[in-house]
Amino acid sequence: MIRFVLIYIWFAGEFQLVRGIAGRDTPALGSKDNPRLLSKDFISDRFHYPVYQNHTVFLYQEDSGELYVGATDFVLKLDVNDYHIKEIFPLNTTGKHQCKEDTCQNVITVIEKFQDSVFVCGTNGHNPQCWKLFSSVNNRSHEIVKSYEGTGISPFVYTQNSLSLTVEGDLYSAAPLAADGSSLQFRRKAGTRTNVWMYDSWVSEPTFISASWVKRNEDPDNEKIYIFFREKNLDNNPEADPWISRVARVCKVDEGGSKRFFQNMWTSFLKARLVCGFPEESLYFNRLQDIYVMHAEDWHDTRVYALFTSSWNSTAVCIYSIEMIEEIFETSTFKGYDKEIPEPRPGTCVKTSRNLPLSTVNMVKDYPEMTDWVHSMDHSAPFYVSSYNYTKIVVDQVQAADQRMYNVLFLSTDSGNIHKVLEAGSEPFIISETHLFSHSMIQSMKLDSKKKKLVVGFSEKISTMDLQTCQEYNNSCEECVLARDPYCAWTKFGCTPTVPGGIQNIMDGEISACPSSVKDQRQVHRTKRETNSPLLVDLITVHSVPLGVPFYLSCPIDSYHAVYNWEHGDLRSPCLQMQSNCLHLIPAMAQENYGNYKCVSMEKNFIKVVKNYQLTEQEITGTKTGRGQTPFTRNSAVGLKHHLYWIILGLAAAVMGI
Repeated sequence: MIRFVLIYIWFAGEFQLVRGIAGRDTPALGSKDNPRLLSKDFISDRFHYPVYQNHTVFLYQEDSGELYVGATDFVLKLDVNDYHIKEIFPLNTTGKHQCKEDTCQNVITVIEKFQDSVFVCGTNGHNPQCWKLFSSVNNRSHEIVKSYEGTGISPFVYTQNSLSLTVEGDLYSAAPLAADGSSLQFRRKAGTRTNVWMYDSWVSEPTFISASWVKRNEDPDNEKIYIFFREKNLDNNPEADPWISRVARVCKVDEGGSKRFFQNMWTSFLKARLVCGFPEESLYFNRLQDIYVMHAEDWHDTRVYALFTSSWNSTAVCIYSIEMIEEIFETSTFKGYDKEIPEPRPGTCVKTSRNLPLSTVNMVKDYPEMTDWVHSMDHSAPFYVSSYNYTKIVVDQVQAADQRMYNVLFLSTDSGNIHKVLEAGSEPFIISETHLFSHSMIQSMKLDSKKKKLVVGFSEKISTMDLQTCQEYNNSCEECVLARDPYCAWTKFGCTPTVPGGIQNIMDGEISACPSSVKDQRQVHRTKRETNSPLLVDLITVHSVPLGVPFYLSCPIDSYHAVYNWEHGDLRSPCLQMQSNCLHLIPAMAQENYGNYKCVSMEKNFIKVVKNYQLTEQEITGTKTGRGQTPFTRNSAVGLKHHLYWIILGLAAAVMGI
């Protein structure tokens, strides 16, 4: 996103209008649709790859603090506490004589905890292969055991679509069976249960996004695996969207059909359309991009956070519950079928799927799609719509000071930033944007909810983002509360990670939660001539400025949800936004320009003086009179005007990155 501002500068004795840019991805002031705060200082570049990686995959185990990284020709095992390398597993391409030199790489595309080992698969020079890695903790000391032929688990090229999932000793995967990327379907590929796969006509040119196993502690035989994907729309209407987003499900206990019919085929596969948009306007986000499943102890409460893009360059987040998804699969009619539905109902989980009646299996074979659509939880509109181009999503659950649980979304942008978005009620609140300082897009994100960290993978490095950056709101109780960050609360120690009894107002951000006895030291004003105390951050800064010269004042932007104005006597003027600062430009000092200037921000009902200036008149003299001084001349004024000109151009150039 590019924001434009207008910069007035004085050059050659008159105003000229210069178009400046307030910063790529820099939010505009006063808009709730943009991040409230820009964060820059709380990212740790913990590990740099020795060679730039086009593709990486993560396996992160919170309990052990171990991060397995699958890259090109190797797998790393890292300790996330200090990011030192614990082990390196070299996995060079086998059978190099069979591939061309420029394709003889083994790009790791699958890394899962499978049975008693770490299971990895890679492209292996266009000849997919899988291995089991036994770490030294199992007393096998880096032993690599060739385990499976990898076709159907890893793609032939890392850019081809694929996914993997392990469930109770079974491996589920989606990867092409052909080198050209075709014959792509979701299968149970290895493990203790029978290998099963899909019927070809069930999907049309799919792109699989995610698969998730939802546990049912009280009814394990009825557990299902949910598959989220998009597929080609077979509707040839030129106004139809080229993609349809889907959720499908299969039963964990499904062993396929009988030897005579549908052997090794899913007998429980059903699919439904996943809708995100504005039904009343027939406006939908149809391109599913990413999925995050937030599991709950009661499976009914398990939530699905889905990230979509649209044909008009907007993105949206819709939230679904597994209970609502199940209701569609269990009650909807079957699209294109108008006869009596056989018993047991198609899609029902049974331990003996090989004994299902032919009528039930035939229904699954010929009519797997539900008539009804799966709508988001509020059934009307997406939870969040944005002009930012988001690529990935993870969601954390945080217990606030009021002991309530709040969900916080972390969304990565295509420019490598991360937005922190609060889900509290029906309206999203964009807490902050964190700049990650990378030259590549984010390839993967893994949440460590216990440590409140986000592990972020780029092509050149792995970074760690601290989710509890409370020091950014440490100026006052009011600013800590306005942040509406459930990770942070105001205590006697300032804005700190949330503790019971801390001061917060997550739902509304109303500063009335702060006691009246809490005084904001930023409101204390003294001149620099009166004190040098480092605690008084908003001192009155005094500048002595000659008549006739240009001058500008600046104050930092503490919140992009606030509105900033400059006050001078009875006059008020809006600030000129230049990246993370508000400017006030004076083209030529006149008598009426002297006096006190305040940069004042207003957010909700919180008014704060951010900066306070006093401009006084100064008589400028030269250096060559009888007393060693000469009067200030017009040439000197012109020189200062040109100085301001270059200052402004320098600021604009810095913002534009030129």
